[in-house]
Amino acid sequence: MSEVTRDHVGLSDTYASRRYFRKFEGIMQHMLHVAGVMQAEGQLNEDEVEILTRYAVKLTHSFKALGLKYLLAGRETGRFFGSLTMDNRDSGFPVAEELMTMANDAQQAGAHLENMAGVEALKDQMVQTILGAREIPTKLQFSLSQRLYYEELLKGDLFWVQNDAQAQWIGNISEGRRRFRLHWASYDSQVNLPVIYLMELEDTGKIGLPKDQRRWPEVQAHLSAQALGGLKLLTIAKGFDEDFDDLHPKRLRRFHLGPMYSHSYTKQAGPLREVLAEAKAPAGQDWALVWTEEELVSDRVIEQKSGWFSTVEREVFALDPFAAQGPDLGATRQERSIILPQRVFQVLDEKQPSGFGAVRKFVVSGSGRVLQY
Repeated sequence: MSEVTRDHVGLSDTYASRRYFRKFEGIMQHMLHVAGVMQAEGQLNEDEVEILTRYAVKLTHSFKALGLKYLLAGRETGRFFGSLTMDNRDSGFPVAEELMTMANDAQQAGAHLENMAGVEALKDQMVQTILGAREIPTKLQFSLSQRLYYEELLKGDLFWVQNDAQAQWIGNISEGRRRFRLHWASYDSQVNLPVIYLMELEDTGKIGLPKDQRRWPEVQAHLSAQALGGLKLLTIAKGFDEDFDDLHPKRLRRFHLGPMYSHSYTKQAGPLREVLAEAKAPAGQDWALVWTEEELVSDRVIEQKSGWFSTVEREVFALDPFAAQGPDLGATRQERSIILPQRVFQVLDEKQPSGFGAVRKFVVSGSGRVLQY
């Protein structure tokens, strides 16, 4: 067993598995409220909030589908179906292999549903089993959960390991120079976390980028190949700038969603684990979600020779030499944030652990309202 898989555990208890999915469903809803707070502060505009909300909804749908798939985990269903595998040390999220398997299931969902009894038929059989045989219809419940799982996959709008880039026109700067916002996402298999990218660029090509049948597929393939959390934003932006002479990246942002900490489910080291242990929060409030935003912006443009008689624009990106990690950060700035229930925040505020002074804190009140501290 490798060091990576040693930190992967299966949620084989039925009720623990269901609480886990309910926890994530709630967290994703709170993230939408956080986006609203950031928009009100001017840190995100309406279009950016819409994009981030879209990915949060996709994640919610993926967790819902996995919750249906493993609804009967730990119960005797007549066939071995396993249990959800999660990363209980690095991320607190399901492992990337779960999403890969789900993508394969989605390709065959229609075929599975053709050979399965309908929802109402399965419910009728369960009633007959309960009244006639006086048994718990576990196998029928399992069949129903799998049918609902495949139906959820057919609906689509899920978060996959690779979510290809999409383009949004912002406006024309001048004739022959357009501005676009690209967004794409991945589920980083190294750390089992969802990562979202936003890039603003200027396009000086003859055809607008999304309509260019030559450049657009190349751009999508390039960005998907570079969607690795271990790569610095500077590396991604410079590589893009050099590979596409008529596309000029002006701003690149990356959002790492997670890790998720929970005293009941994860074993991460550090002060947050101690805070959660001391908080002794009830079910549904025993969590804290950290996320990191990185930003790289262009400082100026220089002209470089291209061939014998022409020149191309190249971006010079601004790096923050005073950042905690110095110029090696590979970004203009980096900001860490955390969202946590009110009870957990109270313990964090009392303990004042080192390293959290510069972390933005979003606190979920008992009524579900999100406030920033």
